[in-house]
Amino acid sequence: MMQKKITEADILPMESYGSTRKEKRAQMVALKKNRRMSVGPNATLYFENFDTMLYQVHEMLWTEKGGAEQLKDELEAYNPLVPNGSELVATFMLEYEDPERRAVALAALGGIEETIALEVGGHFLLAGWEQEVERTTEEGKTSSIHFLHFALTPEARQAFKQPGARAVIAIGHPNYAHMAVIPENVRAEIAKDLD
Repeated sequence: MMQKKITEADILPMESYGSTRKEKRAQMVALKKNRRMSVGPNATLYFENFDTMLYQVHEMLWTEKGGAEQLKDELEAYNPLVPNGSELVATFMLEYEDPERRAVALAALGGIEETIALEVGGHFLLAGWEQEVERTTEEGKTSSIHFLHFALTPEARQAFKQPGARAVIAIGHPNYAHMAVIPENVRAEIAKDLD
């Protein structure tokens, strides 16, 4: 059974983490290669799991050196992004290299998080998002990063786990309407996040 929550017991002492950090980074790069997909020219979904979030917690602790007090905050922040077995969880990023173009685009994409869906086996599932974190301002400017949850019904989970299943991510925002089939290598990898 997959782990669904990071605990203090999962955290390496920082000296141990530091001595293996280079290898952990290489492992994470290899893992994430099959956990990302693009939707249109500027949107990327990075599907998270226990391992990606455990790595993120370690990196935050290593970088900020906040110790036990920081660990509590990191677990609170990152545990909601560990899939619970009936969902897929993704970090959704709007990526524009040019800062001026990024500012213009984000100002026109307010509410984009409300327009993202997964379709598989005839099931259409609108993404949920971390609502306690304000991602679109009252002026209509969105954040470049959103945290999405795709809750799958038991039937949708079964459909998604079938080898070769056609699964599509669609973004229906009037200023950014794109869809993409989840590549088979990604579908096969993230299907492991489902019970």
